[in-house]
Amino acid sequence: MQLTGIHHLTAVTADAPRNHAFYTGTLGMRLVKKSVNQDDVSAYHLFYADGEATPGTDLTFFDWPVPRERRGSRSITRTGLRVPSTASLQWWVKRFDEAKVRHDGEAERDGRHVLDFEDAEGQRLTLIADETGAAGHAWAKSPVPAEHQILGLGPITLCVADLLPTDEVLRTVLNMRRVRDYTPATKGAAEVHVYEMGAGGLAAELHVTVEPGMLSARQGAGGVHHVAFRTPTVTDYEAWAHRLEQMGMRSSGPVDRFYFKSLYFREPGGILFEIATDGPGFAVDESKETLGEKLALPPFLEGRRAEIEAGLKPL
Repeated sequence: MQLTGIHHLTAVTADAPRNHAFYTGTLGMRLVKKSVNQDDVSAYHLFYADGEATPGTDLTFFDWPVPRERRGSRSITRTGLRVPSTASLQWWVKRFDEAKVRHDGEAERDGRHVLDFEDAEGQRLTLIADETGAAGHAWAKSPVPAEHQILGLGPITLCVADLLPTDEVLRTVLNMRRVRDYTPATKGAAEVHVYEMGAGGLAAELHVTVEPGMLSARQGAGGVHHVAFRTPTVTDYEAWAHRLEQMGMRSSGPVDRFYFKSLYFREPGGILFEIATDGPGFAVDESKETLGEKLALPPFLEGRRAEIEAGLKPL
């Protein structure tokens, strides 16, 4: 039983309009679902993805009025986004310079060409040149040319205080493989341990750093809430629910999010993980052509639409 890659990553913003402008305007991603946090309907849940809302391309945000994240261990510290080539990275350097986006310039890390940058709230992101020739689904209305658009999620980086308990869960519970270690060129950087799932590759990697003396992060704007892993079918999803129970992992149990089914649990370092199905997808209640253009609510919240809409600020 194998997870097949990263399904989505959910982060936190305290400024939904500015967030929307950056991710659709500067980064050129498509808003494929404008919804609410199903456990806190006062907050937007915004989903940015590729032109077809493909699983594995979703970078999502909860909009909460919270202070900035205090960075530290026991957290997700960087989100990878794949682009088609090193030429794309050079194009993005120019775009970031023109838009005054904070970035560190093109570099090489773990044998790959990368470009680290941050949004206005300090969300740490990396563009990674995907030299495998992976095809993407461009968004026709994007301000970014199709040949440079973001293809989807790449490696996700975690920081923990102790590797062994996290390693045990990744390998023995989630069936990931530890495939290599590397040390970034940055002075004083900690060694990174790389785990992969499914067929492997950029869209199916977790990178884990260990910082035993660092304070734990305090979640806030500019930080990450959780990362979700892909499981292709409901049958597989049910098998994962059984496996977590069998392995003594406390979890949420099955949760139906309407657009996909979810399981939530924390690894030993306290980082929130999710297992999510690929389907039924975001077109279950909207046409693919009009995804993200209006507030979408799952059926169990539809009766509260007027109340929910009244509590949300316009994007």
